[in-house]
Amino acid sequence: MPPASGERHAPDPDDPRGKPVGRRVFLATLGLGALGVVAAPPLQRGLEAFLGSAADRDPTGLTGLLPNGGGFRYYSVASSVPHKDATDYRLTVDGLVDRPATYTLSDLRAMPQTRLVRDVQCVTGWRVPHTPFEGVRLSRLLDAAGVRPTARAIRFTCFDGTYSESLTLAQARRADVLVALRMQDEDLGHAHGGPVRLYVAPMYFYKSAKWLSGITVTDRVRPGYWEERGYDVDAWVGRSNGRDDVPTT
Repeated sequence: MPPASGERHAPDPDDPRGKPVGRRVFLATLGLGALGVVAAPPLQRGLEAFLGSAADRDPTGLTGLLPNGGGFRYYSVASSVPHKDATDYRLTVDGLVDRPATYTLSDLRAMPQTRLVRDVQCVTGWRVPHTPFEGVRLSRLLDAAGVRPTARAIRFTCFDGTYSESLTLAQARRADVLVALRMQDEDLGHAHGGPVRLYVAPMYFYKSAKWLSGITVTDRVRPGYWEERGYDVDAWVGRSNGRDDVPTT
């Protein structure tokens, strides 16, 4: 018969559920928990770095199927991608502009920075919530270049030598489109498209081209890499590619 309310029975020494936890075991458990909290971010970063490095050397793209603690998948359409840093990174702005320009990483860092926190939504289905991105608004670079009246679109190229993307001029001038230098409050790592990538907050993540190296103003939209293979050119989250995801804005 179960004990009446308020009754207490002495623990059965042969029942492990009734054995009290010793002070030493209790403190050790707390210590392991604290160690997990401290170690989790470095372990996650290490896993992300490992998967990113593996993806960079995997022409099959299969490493992109592996999950990691940050929720991202790593995709590249090139068999390998060179690493760039402050010593050799360059971003060109050209095409239908009055003042073509070339920016170093230091140049971009010296400009006013905008920070956005949005969900990242991939067209393949995975989503990473509340992801901070920080960088220079694309509209600032376009204004500095002096876009000509005949301009209608932007073409983006990347130093992987393969990937490309596009936006209409109106899309490119949105306040939530960045030439991003930081993600998750850290400088963009190579696996995430660093040192500089495009970030188009309200569109599926394939629009946010990694390893950005060229911004060319054009007279019409030229479909990017995946758009030539069937993806929508206008890639609004939840309103394109046959998907009904919740918008990221």
